[in-house]
Amino acid sequence: MTSKEPNLGTFTKIFRFTKYKKHTPFNVLVTTTEGKPILNMKRGVAIFRSDIEVFDERAQLIGYFKQKFWSFGGKFEIVDKHQKPVCTLQGKWTGWDFKFNKDGKELATVSKKWAGIGKEFFTSADNYVLSINEIVPQDSVERQLIFAAVMVIDMVLKE
Repeated sequence: MTSKEPNLGTFTKIFRFTKYKKHTPFNVLVTTTEGKPILNMKRGVAIFRSDIEVFDERAQLIGYFKQKFWSFGGKFEIVDKHQKPVCTLQGKWTGWDFKFNKDGKELATVSKKWAGIGKEFFTSADNYVLSINEIVPQDSVERQLIFAAVMVIDMVLKE
């Protein structure tokens, strides 16, 4: 899979090289290696918190990530397209570990994989490991939103 921002504007490109890059809008498209769309995540300009829209391969809205205003480590309420809660994404303030929880059950985890000293210090690229519990159905919107969270974490919290 690949992820890219195909229509990145000039002003957004300029602001990505400043301390304000966390506030810039994004439109990330995740595709297969053949170029077939899988997911799309969009956010407008963010000042204090982010609301991200998630679209499926047919460009149909499937849900939202709603960032909590005050949270250590990052916290998002994940809701479906009808604003019905799906699960909560909570990060640890001490690092790169994130957990998806619903009704006291852990649905998935995301953690950062160490890429080596050269890549860590000289590039902005990150590697994440996503582990989804088997209780999450294979073809569910829940699974798609959890998958989208890896990009959301990187673009909103770790950029």
